[in-house]
Amino acid sequence: MNRGIMALEASYSFLFIGVLIVLAIMLFLCLLRACLGPTVADRLVAVNMMGTMVIVTIAILAVMKDEGYLVDISMIYAMISFLAVIVLSKVIIGVHKEKEETGERCKEEKEENAS
Repeated sequence: MNRGIMALEASYSFLFIGVLIVLAIMLFLCLLRACLGPTVADRLVAVNMMGTMVIVTIAILAVMKDEGYLVDISMIYAMISFLAVIVLSKVIIGVHKEKEETGERCKEEKEENAS
């Protein structure tokens, strides 16, 4: 009986390590997308995905190491990540609106100068 439990624990350990390796690769790819993304929206989504993957990584480590405080840390990180994405979205929207207003003012000035 004890031997079967040990085999199950070993298989779970290999599974968790495999998932952590896949998450690390995906984190690297998201970092590339965040750096090279053609649009700001791509970068924002990549940063959000990176935050989600870090939360999952912390949760997996909490299960692997049997440490309950890591779950609390992942929940706090989730709240901070959510707030960061909201703030970044607001900043991006503000910058976009400012560019539109500046573009409209430039058009109006060009029309006035042409007249």
